Amino acid sequence: MPPLTDKLIARIEQENASGLTSAQILDVCATHGVALSEATLRKYVQLGLLPRSVRVGRKGKHKGSQGVYPVSVVRQIVRIKRMMANDYTIEQIQREFLFVRSEIDQLERTLDSIFAKLQTVSDEKKNESYAKAVAREVADARELAKSLLAQLEAIETKLTSRSGIKGVIAS
Repeated sequence: MPPLTDKLIARIEQENASGLTSAQILDVCATHGVALSEATLRKYVQLGLLPRSVRVGRKGKHKGSQGVYPVSVVRQIVRIKRMMANDYTIEQIQREFLFVRSEIDQLERTLDSIFAKLQTVSDEKKNESYAKAVAREVADARELAKSLLAQLEAIETKLTSRSGIKGVIAS
C-alpha cells in the first residue's frame, strides 16, 4: 500500500473529478494507510475542516441520492493528518491553517455551478443577436473567477506559511 503522495493524490483527483462518496474516501484512505473512520470524517466536516457533501441523485427509479464530496477532501485529509502528526491540535488547524479552505472550495463549486447554468442558457440562445457578446462576457467572467480563486489561495498560502508550517501543510 503506497503512501498518498502529491502525485498519487493528483491522479485520484483526476480520476474522480466529479467527487467522492464517504465510502470512497474511506476506501482511498484505508488503501494507502491513512487512519480515518466515518465518525472522524463527519467530525472534520462539522468542524469546518472539510467541505460538506452535496446530494447527488442516482440514476434509476427510486435510487435516491448520495452525498458526494469534492475530490479535494483527500488532499485536505492528508494535510490535517500531517499537521496532527506534527503536534498541532484540531483547534490550531481550524484557527490558523485551514480557516478559509472550505470557503474557497465552496466558492469554486458555486462559481462552477453558475458558469454551467450560464453556458446552458447561452447555448439555448446561440441564434440571438447578442449571443456572441454574452459568450465573450461569460468567458471574461470565468477568467476573472479563476484569477480571484488563485489570488485567494495565494493569500491563504501566505497566511499559513508562517513559522515553517507551509512545509507541514504542503508535504
